[in-house]
Amino acid sequence: MSKLVGTALTIMLAVSASPSHFKYRRSVQSINAAGQHYLVVDESIWRHARPDLNDLRMYAAEKEIPYKLIVEIGGSETEQKQFRVLQPASIGGKTQFLLDMSGVDEYDRIHLAMATKNFVAHARVEGRDDPHGTNWAVLGTTTLYDLSDEKLGSNSTLQIPLSAFKFLRVTVDGAVKPSEVKNGMAGATRAQKAVWHDVTSPSRLEQHGKETVITFDVPANTPVERLALDIDPTQPNFCRQIQIRGSKDEAYGTQQISHIHMLRNGQKVDVERTSVELCGNCQGTLKAVIQNGDDPPLKISGAHLQQWERRIYFDSDAGERPWVYYGDEKLGAPEYDYAKLFQKNARVEPVGLDPEANNAAYVPRPDDRPWSEQHPALLWVAILAAVVILGAVALRSLKTIAKPAS
Repeated sequence: MSKLVGTALTIMLAVSASPSHFKYRRSVQSINAAGQHYLVVDESIWRHARPDLNDLRMYAAEKEIPYKLIVEIGGSETEQKQFRVLQPASIGGKTQFLLDMSGVDEYDRIHLAMATKNFVAHARVEGRDDPHGTNWAVLGTTTLYDLSDEKLGSNSTLQIPLSAFKFLRVTVDGAVKPSEVKNGMAGATRAQKAVWHDVTSPSRLEQHGKETVITFDVPANTPVERLALDIDPTQPNFCRQIQIRGSKDEAYGTQQISHIHMLRNGQKVDVERTSVELCGNCQGTLKAVIQNGDDPPLKISGAHLQQWERRIYFDSDAGERPWVYYGDEKLGAPEYDYAKLFQKNARVEPVGLDPEANNAAYVPRPDDRPWSEQHPALLWVAILAAVVILGAVALRSLKTIAKPAS
């Protein structure tokens, strides 16, 4: 088996791209300015290209155009470091303490460890390099809360602009006592938003007892990475479990969705978490099962499967009309210096694609499989004939040995 896989990989690496060996092609719409551009991989490409998209190629005037395929997954980088809580005290009915940030170069998130539950508190953050000074820079306010009794989650993270002050002064209203602030972690989070692309997929919403079941038919070969729900604005606060199941009712995992807009002790709490992550390679039927418990079903006005947008970045001259080709199962991934040295232009503009068309010049690649793989039926006939012949020879030999001498 491993030998066959190795042979297949060798063949795939050996073949070269040619416009005549792709089954499908699409024209890039008019390009008005020279420079970097990108196009988005859509359902037509997913349906007929290889699942890994390694067979995508671009040509203009029979010249191959290098490109870079990027999955717009977003993400963030955070270096967390621990800091000390200093001088916790009660001042004017509020809790105030200092955070020694001298060991953290930059930070925009401060996570506090607090020994208290079921509260909502208003926190004011100020910064200064000299903790003994009087003029502190105001960095912002955050609502801290723990709604354990209502099972609506918690937040103990202070979010402020990217800062480098050596000390922070935090003032929290009376819902948190000085002795309940233990320690914390801080770091700078540099986030890049993910770009989501809606996947066209029929869906059905049904009620089964205490469960709301949303069923999707996932398009073939199309990855889906998120399920997003549209909740009616009049929906009361909720926090519920949602389970993702596959075609054979296998469980892919359970996550939580919530919608919290409330005032508690004069403080406002706003939480909106109405999407869940998916495995990416779900195929066939996909079910989202919302556990309602004894509460009424959620007011769901829409549900969408989404994927991270796949973009093909390339450079082109003004007026050029490149073509995108795909549908060559034996072609391996391209290797371009352009992709290795790629830098995204902040002002890059998207370009559209014309509808998909069959490649009129398509010619199948020659069958380069071994003779035995091309003609398995003949191989089995030959094997069976050999077995019959060998059996006949063996039988004749046995008769000769068994015949008495005269």
